[in-house]
Amino acid sequence: MENPRIGVYVCWCGTNIAKMVDVQAVADDIKDMENVVIAKDYKYMCSDPGQELIIKDIKENNLNRIVVSACSPRIHELTFRKALENAGLNPYLFEMANIREHVSWVHLDRDQATRKAKSLVRAAVSKVNFHESLDKLTVEINPATLVIGGGIAGLSAALSIAEAGKKVYVVEKEKELGGHVTKLDLTFPYLYSAEQMIRPKINKVLNHDNIDVFLNTNIDETFGYIGNFETTIHTDKDEEIELKFGNIIVATGLKTFNPSEIKNYGFTKLPDIVTSIDFEKRLKTGKILTSTGKEPKHIVIIHCVGSRNKEYKEFCSRVCCMTALKYANQVRSALPESSIYEIYADMRAFGKGCEEFYEQSSRRNIMFLMYDQQGELPLITKASAKDKCQMIISMREQLSGDDIEVPADLVILMTAMEARDDAKDIAHAVGISMCGNEFYIERHPKLDPVATTTDGVYIVGCCQGPKDITESITQALAASSRVLGSIAVGQVEVEVTTAKVNEDLCCGCQTCISVCPYTAISFDEEKNVSVVNEVLCKGCGTCGSTCPTGAIRCSHYTDQQIMSQIEGLLLTSIPKKEIPEEA
Repeated sequence: MENPRIGVYVCWCGTNIAKMVDVQAVADDIKDMENVVIAKDYKYMCSDPGQELIIKDIKENNLNRIVVSACSPRIHELTFRKALENAGLNPYLFEMANIREHVSWVHLDRDQATRKAKSLVRAAVSKVNFHESLDKLTVEINPATLVIGGGIAGLSAALSIAEAGKKVYVVEKEKELGGHVTKLDLTFPYLYSAEQMIRPKINKVLNHDNIDVFLNTNIDETFGYIGNFETTIHTDKDEEIELKFGNIIVATGLKTFNPSEIKNYGFTKLPDIVTSIDFEKRLKTGKILTSTGKEPKHIVIIHCVGSRNKEYKEFCSRVCCMTALKYANQVRSALPESSIYEIYADMRAFGKGCEEFYEQSSRRNIMFLMYDQQGELPLITKASAKDKCQMIISMREQLSGDDIEVPADLVILMTAMEARDDAKDIAHAVGISMCGNEFYIERHPKLDPVATTTDGVYIVGCCQGPKDITESITQALAASSRVLGSIAVGQVEVEVTTAKVNEDLCCGCQTCISVCPYTAISFDEEKNVSVVNEVLCKGCGTCGSTCPTGAIRCSHYTDQQIMSQIEGLLLTSIPKKEIPEEA
């Protein structure tokens, strides 16, 4: 291995790091470490001038190792690897120390933060001494795409890819396409017909030459890796069909919360308490009637039923407020003499035209009453004969502070949106992760919002979290563009920081196979050794840490590299060492 000549760069990140860490002191401290040729601080290392500074120093000082001390590697590791490539260095001769999330953002004492930053940078420098050049690995891309889910997001993604001339397989669990949008009457905030929007898309997908649609169909498991996936699907006739494809788009949607869990609302106990989906069915008939066949005089719409409550679902379902306002407007138009009450915990009117829609609705003689979502929920009881209504809703109105009673003939519960019952099955089938609420997790919430940690698998629409139609379609088009981009190139680079098996040391116990979360390891019966599929492997290190014979070596995270990193972390002083002459 050539003598290391290391360049170290400490980023200010504006004031994100520099406010809590003395970045100049960190750079001065690192200058004395063995094999460090240059140590500098700069305000924004990820900027173009910051990257040019690294490239210039590599060329002028013959640097062959680089350490950048800045933010999370998840955000900018690829940025700096690219800078090394532009300077003619192998991108894996790079190490990043996170002194923003791990130091400046979690400390209040500047001296302690600076000491910790020094330790983390020393650890990175110690490790990078033993980095090795790694060769890139590419795989060919099968141009077909699998779309799981035939709702508005799945349909939009499928059409976008198919109209570019590529093959798409759409797998839908239900007997028809369209998802939740087919159950809607009008959409907010402009009150357009949902049927007129979704029906042309459905027909176009069903009749498109490049799209094969499979209804009443389930997926048990997919195999392979980006560019080369395959699965076997089952139809309602017990027929099995094998499919091969290069990318997967998951658009499985969600389901609505069952309000019977909330005893205060008496759902199923009283006849005219309905969910938002039930009310949509009544709207589509063109008549708003109670269970007795009469027009209701008092209509109450209750927000956040199951949402934003620690006992049920803590997250916001995002579309409930605007849907509730939509109902109020539809009821006002259909029953102009009725009394309409919006009982809400908090009004969230984000999105284009939504705040204006809220303002317009407030001028239509609609009563807005606020309740405490974390306190005592409104209580619905059957009214007495003298009340001249079917139900009474008792509540503490937050704006006035008064205990009030609201008359009701029809109560509409704006139910929460939650993950589907089969969400875990789909996650296992395609190899993606879930959050605590059982929605699918994206690779990065800001920088990569539709990709997952499994290359070639994308998530769109409400399976990733509650959202409206516009957001779902936007995600679908984003994912389809990523898919089409990989198809256009024809091949894709995959991470090479993967595990490798030393066959001379492998005892054939197969412990590594049982612990691998990516099913990237198989067993060679003839040689009696484990074999790693480098395309499937993500370099997590689980196999290496459990291998009883030490037969598995993880590239870029070897035992020598990890031990040197620990030794660097524990350094308390740095003796000045002689810098080797340029190669």
